[in-house]
Amino acid sequence: MLKSLSVQNFALIEHVSLDFHKGLHVITGETGSGKSILLGALNLILGERSDFSVIRDPGKKTVVEAVFEPGSNFKEWFAEEDIDWDTETVIRREITSQGKSRSFINDTPVQLSQLKELTEQLVYIHSQHETLEIKKTKFQFDLLDAYGDGLELASRVSHLYQQVQRLYASKEQAEQAKSSQLQELDYVRFQLNELEQLDLDKVNYESLEQDFSKLSRIDDLKEAYASVTVAIDQESGAADILRRLKSHIDKWKNADLDLEAISSRLNEVIVELGDISRDSDRQLNQLEGDPEAFFRLTQLLDEYNKILRKHHASTQEELIGYRNSLNEKMNGFTFSDERIAGLTLEIETKEKELEQLSFELYEKRSAVIPELEIYLLDLLSEMKMEHSRFQIVLNKLDRLDTNGGMTIQILFSANRGLDLKPIERAASGGELSRVMLAIQLVMSGKKSLPTLILDEIDTGVSGEVALRMGKLLKEMGKHLQVFAITHLPQVAAKGDFHFEVSKSHENGQTISRIEQLNKEQRIEALAKLISGEQVTDLARFSAIELMN
Repeated sequence: MLKSLSVQNFALIEHVSLDFHKGLHVITGETGSGKSILLGALNLILGERSDFSVIRDPGKKTVVEAVFEPGSNFKEWFAEEDIDWDTETVIRREITSQGKSRSFINDTPVQLSQLKELTEQLVYIHSQHETLEIKKTKFQFDLLDAYGDGLELASRVSHLYQQVQRLYASKEQAEQAKSSQLQELDYVRFQLNELEQLDLDKVNYESLEQDFSKLSRIDDLKEAYASVTVAIDQESGAADILRRLKSHIDKWKNADLDLEAISSRLNEVIVELGDISRDSDRQLNQLEGDPEAFFRLTQLLDEYNKILRKHHASTQEELIGYRNSLNEKMNGFTFSDERIAGLTLEIETKEKELEQLSFELYEKRSAVIPELEIYLLDLLSEMKMEHSRFQIVLNKLDRLDTNGGMTIQILFSANRGLDLKPIERAASGGELSRVMLAIQLVMSGKKSLPTLILDEIDTGVSGEVALRMGKLLKEMGKHLQVFAITHLPQVAAKGDFHFEVSKSHENGQTISRIEQLNKEQRIEALAKLISGEQVTDLARFSAIELMN
């Protein structure tokens, strides 16, 4: 229940503070006096986006504060949101001209989504511009389920359907992850195969590169070794020259110890040159071309160097390290086969449960349709629409969905002899207002909605119909807190509490005010609704009659 509402610096409202009670509250006032402004302020409490143009004085902030009695069934929600619980809940919105908006629940700052989640369970506003809400599928199902006590079952079906959809999404995600891992595994395996073919633990590629260098320059090497042998052993070669030199020195070495030392050293050089010549000759004889071996070596080193470049490596040791890391990665792959199997089984179980609950919901809805049609027609008869016809059409789909795998359509005819049509196209404004009032009466008696606000739901009606609508609103006020913004004296007279919105001009400014009327003030306000600005005694008498 909404206990109080305080509005400061909002549009034409400078400041207003109102207290409310159980029962029917009626709000009247001239066109443009500010009734819609009051609704706008309340919409801020309900979590609607702020419009900074509503700030009356840019030097001050706009503040809208409401006090609710939410009931103990909301304790769990407060605990989940980590907000202090109290039997009275204070909800506040603050807006500044600098473009800042803040929301509070019991002085705890909250997001708009949190505010909306709470208040949409506390208050429902039905505007005169929202009568076409009846064409919405959810609204029609809510009507049917509210009357047939199927709201809880419908909620279970919807919740279970959402669960199944989330399970399908999780399964698809797991399957995509598995597919991605399999692709990655194939690539890792391919890379390992490439590396394993190089036989890195047994083949010394540095030695092979040296062999390749020799084979690729074999002619140059032969020429080099041959030139060494020729330079040493040919006539007048290095060895011959040194032997002749030594022979000449040996004639005089006995006369000079230094010459003997030189002779000995020359002999060592001659011996070393002989060794060099023999080694060169041996190497020359071993150098033979093998085109087939050279081709195989070329291919092996080409593959080795290609893989070096591929993995941005520069040595064989780096390739071995990378190969070992790939092996570790191979061993680390874990596939979600068990999770996929578990999700599949859970989906099957949930879908069977969903099918059963959807079947029960279909049976429940089908069974209550005839009774609801009669009840709505009885209510409309009370509002002078006794020739109306209602038909609620329920069809099953070949698939499950959030509505239990079925569609709904409300067909309506307001007058005898007219064909049934979708309700939003079959009723005039006044007729649709009465239909919506009948529907709200059905839903208010079934749904746990503490506060219902009706914005000129009596548009397009008058006379006896308006009087009967007023009586129905009075009846609704026995079950819940109702606010009815009206311009009809027949409806306003039935209120348990009467508030009037007025507009005045002070110091060059327009100000809206709202105040609760006492009995005498109510008579004057009702009389004004009846006769206009010039209130007559007859109008006052009619007002008293309406109130009685």
